[in-house]
Amino acid sequence: MDIISLKQKLQALAPDAIFPENKQLAEIIIPPERYHAFCHDMKNHPDLQFDYLISLTAVDWNDHFMVVSHVTSTVFKHTAVVKTRIDGRENPAADTISDLWKTAEFHEREVFDLFGIKFNNHPDLRRLFLEDDYGYPLRKDFKDESRMIVK
Repeated sequence: MDIISLKQKLQALAPDAIFPENKQLAEIIIPPERYHAFCHDMKNHPDLQFDYLISLTAVDWNDHFMVVSHVTSTVFKHTAVVKTRIDGRENPAADTISDLWKTAEFHEREVFDLFGIKFNNHPDLRRLFLEDDYGYPLRKDFKDESRMIVK
């Protein structure tokens, strides 16, 4: 399926979504309240069958976070980028998609550990690498006073 046809099928599932221009992959920005439902629909839609989560990470844009997932269909060989914008730095959260793709469980733990984004209904959301009180080192406002190099 070409990128235009894929975008049309995705848009039929989420008419309220944003489709940024991307020449390589179909890209879609889903409102956070529709994120889980949309992922469920794109995984189970007979013409899409996005059955494999390649990656899940986040980006800190200073005024908001963006959770970014790459999913593919091993059946149809198409790939899409699914994003959801999370406003609010105090208690950022999104719904987990680990019930849809098991690989998301580990990726979401990593995003929680490094960005502090919580994933609602995650089966085992805890820090992966760092101590509980360390902070979130991939946030742009992160400061680690104990490891500052002063010249």
